[in-house]
Amino acid sequence: MVNIQEQIEAYIKSQSATKQMDMQELHSAILQVMPDCKLWFLDGRNSDNKIVANPNIGYSSYYMHYADGSTREFYQIGLSANTTGISVYIMGLEDKTYLSQNYGQKIGKASLTGYCIKFKKLKDINLDILLEAIRYGVDATNN
Repeated sequence: MVNIQEQIEAYIKSQSATKQMDMQELHSAILQVMPDCKLWFLDGRNSDNKIVANPNIGYSSYYMHYADGSTREFYQIGLSANTTGISVYIMGLEDKTYLSQNYGQKIGKASLTGYCIKFKKLKDINLDILLEAIRYGVDATNN
């Protein structure tokens, strides 16, 4: 069984030099915000071993509730490299406009959707604002 920490390190090391430095800095910063969180690594493959998404590093967990009444444990915060940069996912937010309304003007050069903050390079954004958004997301799903 491969250790999750080793999978995360290998994933970060597989990125280009600049993206690798940015992701390592983000990974460390998220762990400072959430020091005792459960770590996840999703390789982006489905049950048939086909790649269906970018790999994701996940932090902490919450329970997603589905319309059929079922629940599933999933990560609260996700970190993923994409073709143009890096995505940070803040899962479980009820208000899909919250991120853009509260952090869109302050975060820097990033695009914000209902649960994703996407940017090219870490230097393009205000890391403190990103960490504030992450803290908000964790608090919102823990209540």
